[in-house]
Amino acid sequence: MRKIFFFIPIFFFILFSSACSPKSTLPVKKLVITNSENKEITVKAEIAATFEERKNGFMFRQDIPDGTGMLFVFEEEQVLDFWMKNTPHPLSIAYIDKNGRIRDILDMTPFSLANVTSSTKVLYALEVPQGWYEKVNIKVGDKLRLDF
Repeated sequence: MRKIFFFIPIFFFILFSSACSPKSTLPVKKLVITNSENKEITVKAEIAATFEERKNGFMFRQDIPDGTGMLFVFEEEQVLDFWMKNTPHPLSIAYIDKNGRIRDILDMTPFSLANVTSSTKVLYALEVPQGWYEKVNIKVGDKLRLDF
């Protein structure tokens, strides 16, 4: 009987901890952004191209290292709204048009339900750890290579 009481708490700990830190099954691509100094910066991004892939984003992710991100790909250009529901890691988002031009870079607050809205119609959104765009000198007007 003692073994069962020991096993049950361990079982629930493993089950709970795996549910709270989901692993991504999205494809990962190296994306290249050319900044205003003509320098190419690479980001390793998960690609979320369907509604099912986009709906959870970085929710519940505790650790998102610099140099990584998630690219959300939409079927048509539109004004986009993102929020940070269940997202504990501070993020920055770049809204990118169909030509790969970065139109907005905005910071997002962990767990916030406030919409972070693009200023114009865009086709892509690239989320990275907050402050990464500034660290690597990526600004509005810089260009994402679209050969992913």
